[in-house]
Amino acid sequence: MVCAAAALIAATPAVAGEHVVQMLNRGAGGAMVFSPAVVQARPGDTIRFVPTDPGHNAETIAGMIPAGATVQRGPMGREFVLRVTQPGVYGVKCAPHYSMGMVALIQVGPASSNLESVRTAVARTPPLARRRFTEMLTRVR
Repeated sequence: MVCAAAALIAATPAVAGEHVVQMLNRGAGGAMVFSPAVVQARPGDTIRFVPTDPGHNAETIAGMIPAGATVQRGPMGREFVLRVTQPGVYGVKCAPHYSMGMVALIQVGPASSNLESVRTAVARTPPLARRRFTEMLTRVR
């Protein structure tokens, strides 16, 4: 009986988590920000990006996603749900406000798989985005 219960528990899939990120014109981090700007997630979790203004979107950045992940773009002014399946760091931007530093990082499991490539890509981002990404990278574990 105990073995059957243990087998049932082991066969039950883990419940994926959901993280909500607001896209703000102004927040604690200044103008044009994602809140929170850094998300710690697990493979299989979803990140729900919620615009507070119709002028925002969320999209992953080529060169700042783990191997096996694809660039995804959310629609302007609408919620966008990103399911993260590959471990590593995902860079996210709001396309219209990228040059204003509207960026976020999602860490899925260990960051080691692509952390160096993300750091290299950050050097090629607009100045305000670079400054915010550099600060966010200090929070990646």
